[in-house]
Amino acid sequence: MRLPQKALSHGLTSCLSCHQLVRLPASGSCTCPRCGGRVHGRIEGSLMPTWALAITGALLLLPANILPVMTVIYLGSGEPSTIISGVMQLYNAGLWGIALVVFVASIAVPAMKLMGLFLLLIQVQLRLPLLPLQSMRLYRVVSGIGRWSLLDLFMISILVALVDMGVIAQVVAGPGSTAFATVVVVTMLAARSFDPRLIWDVYDQRCFDNENPGAGNE
Repeated sequence: MRLPQKALSHGLTSCLSCHQLVRLPASGSCTCPRCGGRVHGRIEGSLMPTWALAITGALLLLPANILPVMTVIYLGSGEPSTIISGVMQLYNAGLWGIALVVFVASIAVPAMKLMGLFLLLIQVQLRLPLLPLQSMRLYRVVSGIGRWSLLDLFMISILVALVDMGVIAQVVAGPGSTAFATVVVVTMLAARSFDPRLIWDVYDQRCFDNENPGAGNE
């Protein structure tokens, strides 16, 4: 049994941005006629930069949650607040809904996105027995939820711009906000650099190996 034929074997591939079917030239890459995006048969070496970006995001996630994200100075005094302490203060003040939104956007979403990226990377490299449909759903979730992590940064930016009353009140962004912004950007780049078509390549190859156990030794 041979591997199932792919459009790539006939010189065709789809644009990752608009999913337009495009005929590849001899050079192996071109511009999508519909959206103008860059089209490749496969993104060569996409796993290594995705690994690097995902690991960088995981390492920055710790200081993003430990270091203060902002300090509210009122009448000359104020204490720095981390993301976790801010969630606790909102919860203790009875603002459970806002506390939940901040927790999900600032802690749960980045952690879930990194775990999803690591799972996709491990599946492609180790050929984990996951169905491509499940993996593609995970990839779409990872690609879609990243924008919600920007909620805290928008809030800090608005507070810094609006709450500036000289010596009476002032909001100062802390180093945790820089680390958190870097985590958001890095994870978005990691999801962008990952080629989801590798999921189907691994699935087809695993099915072929299971049905032809001796084919790889010939």
